[in-house]
Amino acid sequence: MSIFTADLCDEHSEKVFVLGAGYNNYGGAERCQGQIVTIKLDKNNTDLIKLLRDEDGTGKIVVVDVDREYYAVVGENLMKFAHQNNYAGIIVNGYIRDTFQIKDIPVALFALGTCPRKYIPVTAGEREVKLNFAEVDFNQGDYLYADTDGIIVTAQEIK
Repeated sequence: MSIFTADLCDEHSEKVFVLGAGYNNYGGAERCQGQIVTIKLDKNNTDLIKLLRDEDGTGKIVVVDVDREYYAVVGENLMKFAHQNNYAGIIVNGYIRDTFQIKDIPVALFALGTCPRKYIPVTAGEREVKLNFAEVDFNQGDYLYADTDGIIVTAQEIK
């Protein structure tokens, strides 16, 4: 990716929405861009596992909104699935774990922070739903660009 979020904000200020502060990248890729796939979780990550493990993610970024209780929803195994299925990145409005193991997996992983525990009881998630967090709407099919300067969302791909 040779596109930088700061340049996109300068050149397309009327088209981009900037995610609020507080998200850090824990993955092995410094940046990512792609079409958004949305998923809403209720603490448990079973539906996210199925998505990352079973579906082709070429050119896609998964945006995950989760009940923000203190549980991790992405770790080493999910990052391996994301890499095996060619996902460019994952944005988590919540927490992740296994940071030592995932730092070299070449997938971007932006999240609010870390937590060593996961939520065990299985709860259902929702796919392809409109999400809203950190002052931005995320729609299935929108485009997301992320790098060390931040995360931005656009309705249409910017080339």
